[in-house]
Formats: sequence, C-alpha cells, structure tokens
Amino acid sequence: MEARAKQIHLSKDRIGDTKSMTPAEIRDEILDILEDISPDEDLDGLDDDKAFRDQLELDSMDFLDIVMELRKQYRVQIPESDYEQLVTMDSTVEYLTPMLKDAPASVS
Repeated sequence: MEARAKQIHLSKDRIGDTKSMTPAEIRDEILDILEDISPDEDLDGLDDDKAFRDQLELDSMDFLDIVMELRKQYRVQIPESDYEQLVTMDSTVEYLTPMLKDAPASVS
C-alpha cells in the first residue's frame, strides 16, 4: 500500500513539470523501484558498474517487476531483446536516458 501511495505522490508531483529527467534522477527512480521490489536489500552500497544480480537477490520475476514499473510509471516499452541493456545501474540509466528525455522530472 505504501508503494502505491508513493507512486501516486510521484505522479502528482510530475504534473505540469516540464524539466527533463537527468541521469541522476533516472538513477534515483530506479533505486526507488528496487527498494519497492526488494525492501530488505541495502542499496546504499550498490556498485553502478556491477550486475544487479551479482549484488542483489533478484530473480527473473523481480526483474520483470522492474520492467513493469518503468512501463507503468513512464510508459516505457522495453522489448525483451533489450533486457541485456538493463544489467547494471550504469547500463540501465544509459539505456533509459534517451527514452525518458521528455519525461517530467521529479519535484524535489
């Protein structure tokens, strides 16, 4: 329930905001999604160059949850053939940056 309330809050914050998302903001959004999917994980020490699966206890369903959250929140369609682009934080941010360039940024 808390995750849903957070999502609604984020959606409300974005209304009328025309500033594009920066890579740092995309990274923060991915961290928020990871936190919702795997709340017991310590994300503070996440190495952006290492594979998520080598650092976190994520299974294939967790990975699909990440993809679905990106789709729900940002209407981003990620084809299965591109999943290999989402292996590390750096590769995920790099992949999503052009897709989210016109997405409203979060209001701090």
